[in-house]
Amino acid sequence: MKRFLNISTIISCTFLLLSCSADPAQIEAMYRDGKYERAIQAINRRLFIHVNEVKSLHIRARCYEELGDFDKALDDFNRIRDIDPNYAQAYAAIGKILFEREFYQDAELYILKAASLEPEDFEIVYLTGRSQLMVKNWDRAEIFLKQAEKMNPEFAPVYYYTGMARASRGDIYGAAASFNTYLKKEPDNLAARYNRGFAMLKIGYLPWALEDFEFVLKNQPNHIEALARKGICLAKMGNPEGCQLIQEAAKKGSDYADSHLEEYCL
Repeated sequence: MKRFLNISTIISCTFLLLSCSADPAQIEAMYRDGKYERAIQAINRRLFIHVNEVKSLHIRARCYEELGDFDKALDDFNRIRDIDPNYAQAYAAIGKILFEREFYQDAELYILKAASLEPEDFEIVYLTGRSQLMVKNWDRAEIFLKQAEKMNPEFAPVYYYTGMARASRGDIYGAAASFNTYLKKEPDNLAARYNRGFAMLKIGYLPWALEDFEFVLKNQPNHIEALARKGICLAKMGNPEGCQLIQEAAKKGSDYADSHLEEYCL
């Protein structure tokens, strides 16, 4: 009789858990609405029965990410990998967390795995390009970023990072072209303006470089490297103000300006 009662109790509890368990659509709606704690509680109840349900684990991991609990998010993503070793999004998510924590070498392995599993996923391909940039694989970075560009040509940041990859491997003309395309879409980005100006200075397009450095200084007057390079532009153009700006930048701590003092100011 006791055993019968125990079995009945277990069945009743199980039925109660099932009846209280939210379905995946409800859980996803909680996540979309930013109700992360509620979604986690609902998933915990659901996982009591559906132990290896990957979708629920994925949403719970995303909730933990949104709440800033990255260790728990990583635990869930790793659990997903154990259940389904070919689940690309789990590898990509782990790689992204490691990337954002600046563990670039570790992130690269997971992101490349994700790209091998889902080569047509724009977010993964774009992240792969960025990860290759951070581990200084310039050529491979450009390959992935150009692939991402084909997938979504309206996504401005892909042109910026392509410019960085090209500049890093010495393709200054290509870098200038990429930054130029990016700035057509995001004209007020100071980092892109500065980098395009630097590329233009390198290839001798001095008036265009000067325009970019002046734009940066107008919006960020204490940008000493833009000041130094504006001085170089003016000096190359025969304007004596260039030497004054180079000296000013050197006094403010610019190594670039200091290294060019003798060339332009003596």
